[in-house]
Amino acid sequence: MENNLTFVDGVKACLPTVLGYVGIGIAAGVVGKASELSILEVGLMSGLVYAGAAQFIICGMLLLHTPVSAIFITTFLVNSRYLLMSMATAPNFKQDSLLQNIGIGSLLTDESFAVAMNQISRTKMINTSWMHGLNLTAYVAWVLSCILGAVLGAFLPNPESFGLDFALTAMFIGLLYLQIIDDKTKKIGHSLLIMLTVTVLVVFFMRFLSPELAVLAATLIGCLIGVVTEK
Repeated sequence: MENNLTFVDGVKACLPTVLGYVGIGIAAGVVGKASELSILEVGLMSGLVYAGAAQFIICGMLLLHTPVSAIFITTFLVNSRYLLMSMATAPNFKQDSLLQNIGIGSLLTDESFAVAMNQISRTKMINTSWMHGLNLTAYVAWVLSCILGAVLGAFLPNPESFGLDFALTAMFIGLLYLQIIDDKTKKIGHSLLIMLTVTVLVVFFMRFLSPELAVLAATLIGCLIGVVTEK
């Protein structure tokens, strides 16, 4: 069947996650402003780093006057999970140019990856135009939300009181639910078992590794278990 997904379809697919981007983006902007960054610096960080967890960590490390080398290494570890996500989505773009693949991988996020996987589970197809629509919508929403948060920073000194710190978690719960109920090729019990296994592995590995490495290790093992048990 011909893949007729368009850029606009990708934009529409991203819209349900935009509220999550806005909530956590404003919180990131507030934290950035509280870390004595200017509005311009918050905007540049959100556009160049483009990673919520990493931006929160960077702001905290800046307040502690951490060396730039340590900030760089920490940011790399926090964002290293995107290597796995990029490898998971890459097979869908084998026919596209290297430049197109770099563009997709550069703007891939946890949320856009989840939306893409959900789309694949339902229709078995995505394409470059659709993925660019998804990624660019998320990117613009994130950067503008961070800038807005920096502007409002003086008026929102405690974003947790508004529940903004839970926005990202709530969005992921919704995406996970949709993926479980929409993917008819897998039994719900099997999916839940894999998720439980990964959760237990993360908790176990965190006793010996950093949280970032624990997540990577648990994800790899979870993927292996999922493939083996499904076959």
